[in-house]
This record gives sequence, C-alpha cells and structure tokens, in this order.
Amino acid sequence: MTQANAPRILLAEDEDAMRSYLCRALEKAGYEVVAVDRGTEAVPLLEQQHFDLLLSDIVMPEMDGIELAQRCNEISPTTKVMFITGFAAVTLKASREQPSAKVLSKPFHLKDLVMEVERIFEDQAQASL
Repeated sequence: MTQANAPRILLAEDEDAMRSYLCRALEKAGYEVVAVDRGTEAVPLLEQQHFDLLLSDIVMPEMDGIELAQRCNEISPTTKVMFITGFAAVTLKASREQPSAKVLSKPFHLKDLVMEVERIFEDQAQASL
C-alpha cells in the first residue's frame, strides 16, 4: 500500500466465521479493519471515528445494511459504502436505495473482495486529484 496511513474499513457482518474471514483478508491486504456484528453497533463508531469504507452485509438483525448505509451517509458523507450479500433480491433493493454503493454477491473469492475494495480506493484517489 502506498499510503502511510492504511485506509480504515468498518466491517458490519453478523456471521462470526464470515466476519473473521473477511477481517483477516482485508488486514492482510494492508487495510485497518474494525469489525462489528450488527448495524446498531456500527453507528456509534461512525459517529466517533473516521472510516474510509463501510463494508456491510445487507441482511443483519436489528438494522439492515441498507439502513446502516443511509445512517452512514448522514453521519459521514465521505465514507464509501460497499455491500456483501447472499440474496439476489436484496442486491436489487440495495442498488435502488444506494446507487453509488458496490454490491458483491456471496459466495465470492477473497481476492475478488480485495480487488473491489482496492478499486473503490483507486476511484476515490483519482476523484480527489
């Protein structure tokens, strides 16, 4: 990674195995990751800290990923949003409600996830030039 400060990712994923799997892969790729198991846990973190990317499962208890993304847009408009989901119908809803967010459908390979995250940060870097 060329930046001195690694981009910070807030990962919201309710499934323990998937959360730790994604967390390890992103940290190995050079990102700083804070992981939570629900959207309601992510909101206070968004209010207190800066994150470059919110990576959220869409289907979660208490607050789904789309609602979390909407809160993220209000709290931290510069934070990019990317969804992960195993449900095709949910992908369509996410695309309608958060058109600028990338949606990655499960199952996906970890290198695909890392590539998509890198692409988001590359686009962000080019947009700020």
